[in-house]
Amino acid sequence: MTIGFAVLGDIRADRDGACLDLGPARQRTVLAALLTDLNRTVPLARLADRVWGARAPQRAGPTLYTYLSRLRRALDAPKHGAPTDPLDPVAAAQQRTAPPSPIARRAGGYVLLADPGTVDVQAFHDLVARARSADDDRAGALFDQALGLWRGEPFAGVDTPWFNSAREALNEQRHACRLDRNDLQLRRGRHTALLAELTACHEAHQLDERLTAQLLLALHRSGRTAEALRCYERIRTALAEELGSDPGPELRRLHRQILAADPAIGAPRHSGDATTLTAPGTPSAAAQPPGATAVPRQLPCSPTRFTGRQAELAVLEKALGHHVQPSGAPAVCAVSGSGGIGKTSLALHWAHRNTGLFPEGQLYVDLCGFGLSGEPLAPAAVIRMFLDALGLDPGTLPADPRSLTGLYRSLLAGRRLLIVLDNAADADQVTTLLPGGAGPAVLVTSRRRLTGLAVTHGARLLPLDVFTPAESLDLLRQHLGADRLAADPAAASAVLDHCAGLPLAVAVAGARTAARTRYALADLAEELRDESARLDALDAGGPSADVRAACRASYRALTEGAAEAFRFLGAAPGPEIGLPAAASLLGRSPAATRSALRELESVHLLQEHLPGRYRMNDLTRLYAAEHRQDESSRRALRRVLDFYLHTAHAGDRILSPHPRRRPELRPPLDGVTPQPLADRRAARSWFRAERSCLLAARRLAERQRSDTSARQLARALDGFLRSRQSLPDLRAVAAGAALAERSGPAAVRSTAHLCPAGEPARTADRSGARRPAHPSRAPETAAPAGKQHVDPASGRRGDHAERPVPTRIRVCLS
Repeated sequence: MTIGFAVLGDIRADRDGACLDLGPARQRTVLAALLTDLNRTVPLARLADRVWGARAPQRAGPTLYTYLSRLRRALDAPKHGAPTDPLDPVAAAQQRTAPPSPIARRAGGYVLLADPGTVDVQAFHDLVARARSADDDRAGALFDQALGLWRGEPFAGVDTPWFNSAREALNEQRHACRLDRNDLQLRRGRHTALLAELTACHEAHQLDERLTAQLLLALHRSGRTAEALRCYERIRTALAEELGSDPGPELRRLHRQILAADPAIGAPRHSGDATTLTAPGTPSAAAQPPGATAVPRQLPCSPTRFTGRQAELAVLEKALGHHVQPSGAPAVCAVSGSGGIGKTSLALHWAHRNTGLFPEGQLYVDLCGFGLSGEPLAPAAVIRMFLDALGLDPGTLPADPRSLTGLYRSLLAGRRLLIVLDNAADADQVTTLLPGGAGPAVLVTSRRRLTGLAVTHGARLLPLDVFTPAESLDLLRQHLGADRLAADPAAASAVLDHCAGLPLAVAVAGARTAARTRYALADLAEELRDESARLDALDAGGPSADVRAACRASYRALTEGAAEAFRFLGAAPGPEIGLPAAASLLGRSPAATRSALRELESVHLLQEHLPGRYRMNDLTRLYAAEHRQDESSRRALRRVLDFYLHTAHAGDRILSPHPRRRPELRPPLDGVTPQPLADRRAARSWFRAERSCLLAARRLAERQRSDTSARQLARALDGFLRSRQSLPDLRAVAAGAALAERSGPAAVRSTAHLCPAGEPARTADRSGARRPAHPSRAPETAAPAGKQHVDPASGRRGDHAERPVPTRIRVCLS
């Protein structure tokens, strides 16, 4: 009953080889719009924009509902059709056990749920990623398999602006895959078989210099050198006439080699099953590998908008500016941080600003350590790429990985070049790629803290934090301009608050607003206000411009235990959480909890900002909320509420030992271990550290309509807050008293006003403060709700703050 989906050609779906009837063209377009965001919720407004563009009908919503309903029926159809006899038990059982519909409704839109391997475009991306990290023997089959999925133009028959842009992007990816496959075939000596395809492809992409170089090489190796030279002249003329430029250095170098009949580009020789790409008369790799003479310049372009990070740039300058450590080892610096924090931007900005320090070139590779598809690049594959960039003929490279690594380190020895290893999976992936001695400098970025590199290779660790408010504002100003920000500063402040200091979020918000001149900043602020749709709003298309995709890549790298901890911690009350509270939340031992928290911290989904205290970015919390399971999350929250209630109750007994009525607490749930408090000092310290979390826990109890827990937490907090003279917090806890009178049992309501109010809250003006004449007398209290004080001298009515006695807040709950 597996359903397969295809968009690389006409849009279609099939079940077990049978093509499904997807209805009219517009209805199939709705399916394609959901497939492009597989397993992600697509809001209705975005769905309508993709399906109709600017030509959306006035009643687009009902029309979409109709299309979605019909698609669900088409995809839900049982394999053998509906039973003709409703009393047939076999047919009825088949219908009851049918799989759920792949199209599901979610908060804010619809989602198509399917295995990525069943969608041809997802399978194409996965095969290409695997081919690029595989050895030549496996890569050829993977490239052919990826290209074999194409049946024509993607989304055939669909003509809307969004799909036209998506079609163009997919065609570019297909072309890049073909070029990679062509390079592989040329390395393996299959130039003759490639000639016809290269010639036809060159007609469609006449200004593509990489494709032209492949055609020139194939023509030259096939004995058609004159034709190769004429082809070079044609592209040189076309570039001059259309772009006013000359061919690039690689194409010019190949042209000179063809003119000189350089044996290094001659046809490869075959020895048994192996292909050796050295030309006759040149030394073999076993005897004397050719030296690397090329100067690589592999850095991607520098980020166009960069702000802040001055302290981090100074650290990079100190760590890498001198190339070598006192021990003679290469200089290594590892930048770590969460997805979207700006690690790559920082690395490329510094590298481009300091190219003069590395006259022998810069090597760059994306190690795909936290990609959404494919596996991290194997170190041996990266070394082959680097040696190719350094000018070595790929056919001369040894097959043994240890020999390959030795050759790589020999060629790097003493060379003043920069190696940028971006998006590393872990320290093991990086270690093999480090030079063996002084000369090169290595700049690594990763979502993990690569502590192992600091231990074994003396690497300088540089963790990145979120932007300061000033840095966030400056980045938004670079996107929108100062005038647009000055026109609505309140909206700009709201947008930045919702972006939580994450550079990627600020960049997406700025780019989305800048792309629509009629799209006011206030509109974006209103869109971001809705937490359920905030991550959808922070998606500019593509994994590199999507906050949710940045979180997903880190989440997928977690073990199951850490993933569950991540989901629960995202729901914990308060801006942070301590280790004992986290242990009760998860229902685990402190040791097991610490292990899970350490794993989350290692990929920067959690931050230990103080010893034993952890916090999570607001946007990361929203992503965690999308993965929570309601029942298990509710039980986890009940456990953490029990932890705060029982620990606070014990602390209140220590801080207020005088006899008074205290509620009897129900036993805590299994897995809850209240924190022991030894004395008054420990109790005060705990209340101070957990104050914001306790107030948040009380609010959570109210939202969950756990009135008993809310009243008891308010009662346990009363003594500490009065001793701290925290009037705002006392007013918040006073709301708990109101809750007790509103919804508590009759016994609680009848005794709420009979409890002593406790010590008065002190104010700056103590001149009018009065104390009760006797401890048994109740001190003066605030005026009852809804009443105003009458000044006996003037007869004026006013609020209670006008009285000479400071405000006293009483919170007494049974």
